[in-house]
Amino acid sequence: MEFQTFIDTVRRAFPFLTPEMEQHFAALDGLYRQWNAQINVISRKDIDALYDHHVLHSLAIARYLRLRGSGTKTPGLPVEVLDLGTGGGFPGIPLAILFPDVHFTLCDSVGKKTIVAEAVGRALGLKNVTVVNARAESLGKDFDYVVSRAVASLEDFYPWVRGHFRESILLLKGGDTLAGELSRGMARHRLPKGSVSTWPIDAWLTGDPWYSGKFVVEVRA
Repeated sequence: MEFQTFIDTVRRAFPFLTPEMEQHFAALDGLYRQWNAQINVISRKDIDALYDHHVLHSLAIARYLRLRGSGTKTPGLPVEVLDLGTGGGFPGIPLAILFPDVHFTLCDSVGKKTIVAEAVGRALGLKNVTVVNARAESLGKDFDYVVSRAVASLEDFYPWVRGHFRESILLLKGGDTLAGELSRGMARHRLPKGSVSTWPIDAWLTGDPWYSGKFVVEVRA
């Protein structure tokens, strides 16, 4: 996807986009190409799809929140978000660009991946990003939201953050086995009916078949 196509899509979805945000998004391509040549955090055959398969995919969380009335530009109270298993910074870095008034903690247990996330955040001058090389259980802190991109099944993921989020978990997931995974996770952790919902990303990004079968999964506290 060309950058202009990407930024036009983002402008339509998020009318509050500023020139500074656009500059940050434009810088991502060069930064990730530079770092990916040193530390492979994005498949080398997929780096040309950075904007459509990684950045827009991350922003689907923000689109979902806006559609359900929670994705405002300036929250009324300070908001803390944990990106668990961030890898090279997804979905945390794109979301931090879009919501500069929200603080994001980007956490991964693999140190070399956090090197990339921290370097990209620093190069962009994102003052609302903290990168930590740790396991979720060791953070000892509560968050408003937890976000993550296909790190683990709900069965495995939920215990890592149980009792440490106030609003919800927002996961980027997909695949033919997703319904069964969510059902097993709800049963194992006794999540009440209605606490887990899914939103198809191709309801927003309609022109790319890559998004077929991909969802934002919300697990409410």
